[in-house]
Amino acid sequence: MNEQLNIQNQLCFRLYKLNKSITKLYAPLLKEAGLTYPQYLVMLVLWQNERAKTIKDIGLILELDSGTLSPLLKRMEKLGLVKRVRSLQDERSVSIELTAHGKEIKNKAKFIPAKLLMLTGLSKIELLALQKDLDNLLTNTQQHL
Repeated sequence: MNEQLNIQNQLCFRLYKLNKSITKLYAPLLKEAGLTYPQYLVMLVLWQNERAKTIKDIGLILELDSGTLSPLLKRMEKLGLVKRVRSLQDERSVSIELTAHGKEIKNKAKFIPAKLLMLTGLSKIELLALQKDLDNLLTNTQQHL
C-alpha cells in the first residue's frame, strides 16, 4: 500500500482523533458545570467580556452558521443561561446576553482549563508551544481558503 495514503500518516486523521479525544475529556468536566461542549464555547465567548454579543458575532467567532447556532441558543435560553434581546434599531439583529445564572456558572467553569491541562499530561510550557504551533498551522492553512 502507498504509505502516503495510509490513514495513520494523515494529518487530518490525527487532528480528527485528537478533537474527539479532547471533546471526550471535556464532557465530565462540563457536566459538573451543567454545560455541553457547544454551550461551553458560546459561554466562553460571552464570558470573555460579559457584554452582549449579536448572534452574527458569535457565529463569526465560533465559525458556526445561524442554522446551527440558533437552535443551540434557544436551548441555552430555556436553561436560563442566556437571554435573546432584539435590537430596537434593527429588529433583525438579536443580541445574546448572559443571565445571572449564566454569569454564576463561570465560577464553576473557571477550573476546567487547568483540569483539562492536567488530563493531557502536558506542562504549561508544552501547552503554550503546542498552541503556538497550532496557531501557525491554522494561519498557514487559512491562507489557502
